[in-house]
Amino acid sequence: MTVELRVRYQETDQMGVVYHTNYLIWCEMARTELLRGTGMTYRAMEEDGIYLPVVEANCRYKFPAVYDDEVIVKASIVRITGVRLDFHYQIIRKEDGSLLAEAATYHAFANEGGSPLNIKKKAPQWWERLQKLEI
Repeated sequence: MTVELRVRYQETDQMGVVYHTNYLIWCEMARTELLRGTGMTYRAMEEDGIYLPVVEANCRYKFPAVYDDEVIVKASIVRITGVRLDFHYQIIRKEDGSLLAEAATYHAFANEGGSPLNIKKKAPQWWERLQKLEI
């Protein structure tokens, strides 16, 4: 799944470079759309008592994005187990195809109180949908 966006002025620092935390926000946008594309919205999962807290995130910055750049954020799932879901992201400048950053987020399946759960047991219907996603 990909999301395209244009860097807004508010996302940059004094040097006109995208502030580093915005890359993870963009990853969240792509992750949300990836799940939405399979009919798995965060809202619907949470209504069923399933949450996906981020337990780890990392980002390797290669080249800076700057104000008004058009950026493509590609999200993919790299691992699914009964207790976790891992994503990989590529952030690319649309104009020249430069890889600006690569990131990963690691999520646990949890209940509303934050305790881990096994999605295979708690919500087999969601587990079946996840199994249909390409890795």
